[in-house]
Amino acid sequence: MTNAPEITGETDIAPPVSSTGIVAWMRERLFSSPLNIIMTVLCGLLVIATLPPFIEWALIKAVWISPTADACRAARGGACWAFIAEKHRLILFGLYPYDEQWRPLLAALVNIALIVASCMRRFWNIRLLYIWGIGLVLISWLMWGGVLGLSYVENTKWGGLPLTLILATFGVGFAFPFGIVLALGRRSNMPAIKTLCIMYIELIRGVPLISLLFMSSVMLPLFFPEGFSIDKLLRAQIAIIMFAAAYIAEVVRGGLQAIPKGQYEAADALGLSYWKKTGLIILPQALKIVIPPMVSLFIAMFKDTSLVVIIGIFDLMNATKASLTDTAWKGFAVESYIFVSIIYFVFCFSMSKYSQQLEARLATGHKR
Repeated sequence: MTNAPEITGETDIAPPVSSTGIVAWMRERLFSSPLNIIMTVLCGLLVIATLPPFIEWALIKAVWISPTADACRAARGGACWAFIAEKHRLILFGLYPYDEQWRPLLAALVNIALIVASCMRRFWNIRLLYIWGIGLVLISWLMWGGVLGLSYVENTKWGGLPLTLILATFGVGFAFPFGIVLALGRRSNMPAIKTLCIMYIELIRGVPLISLLFMSSVMLPLFFPEGFSIDKLLRAQIAIIMFAAAYIAEVVRGGLQAIPKGQYEAADALGLSYWKKTGLIILPQALKIVIPPMVSLFIAMFKDTSLVVIIGIFDLMNATKASLTDTAWKGFAVESYIFVSIIYFVFCFSMSKYSQQLEARLATGHKR
């Protein structure tokens, strides 16, 4: 009788190429069904038809540096990025005095630093309020000046990216706690508070932001006593805060309604007060649930700040339009709007990626 060969160990066999790697990804995402195959082919044809001409226009035939527009007009069929090189300071800083434009640049960097600090969990405590307070004072000092050796610059000359960041950052920053209060008030058991919050939320959400900006710019001064006025920029900021707060309230209310009833009952069983129950148990869970719609709302508000162009505030879009009025550089609107769209994309894409990472980090107990 022959002895069977002794098995000393198992040999690891690599999975087939069709089930892992790029091949599997393409089969799953691009060619998983007839409809997906058709869409993939159509998208591929679209890319082939548009990408080479765009690369030729934007890179190969483009004029990058030129003191005048003549070189751009001579190089037909190519982009004129020399226009951006010539007008980038007007686009980024608006009508701010040329020799003082380092101040709005520093203010924009401080603003971005505030956003980054707000995204770091180590600062999710009382320290964040102090950071925002210091940041607000520093930005005001840099933009207005008038003290500590800086010349005074009235806010009618502010513009460009720093102004857009100010409107968006402080609009959302002040609207966020206001919206939470409105959401809690709408779910309150006190009829008067609940009615007032419902009336405010439904009234603000029932009108477009552009109408609030018109009201704040044109109609609101008519109700002020004679000799009393509020700055146009501050009125626009208040309108943005009011508008964003109403939408944030509804998003937060959706998160509050998604909390299981057992969480409320457990908090009541522990004898917690309303504020401790809300601040320590209910609200943190609700905010974690609404991260995706909340960030989508923040992105929308960042882009909606461009609507202040209708009341004559030189935000990033209005500064871009102002750069196009130079008759010597007429005809290069496409390049300027591409430049501005890249700026908007960088900020919006960064917020989107951060929300995905934050949602994954906080998704404890919900993964399958």
